[in-house]
Amino acid sequence: MGMGIIKITGAKQKKKGSSGATDSPKKGHFAVYVGEMRKRYVIPLSTLNHPLFRDLLRLAEDEFGFNNSEGGLKIPCSEDYFEGLVSLINSN
Repeated sequence: MGMGIIKITGAKQKKKGSSGATDSPKKGHFAVYVGEMRKRYVIPLSTLNHPLFRDLLRLAEDEFGFNNSEGGLKIPCSEDYFEGLVSLINSN
């Protein structure tokens, strides 16, 4: 099973389920916010095991820290770079 990426445009546009609660990523996935517009991407947890993604997380920690009041994991790169990185990870 390959790792996929689900791009959800407009981080502030979240779907609401029938209960009225904001949709969470499906089981085994997590959300990150990428680029200047903080576009939301939902990616598999298994992505965390890849060394290239771990390097990206270190950059996120250096730039934003992990104790932020805005919520969400922000990734400090362009959408194009992020999509390319995830594509490269998926090809291995």
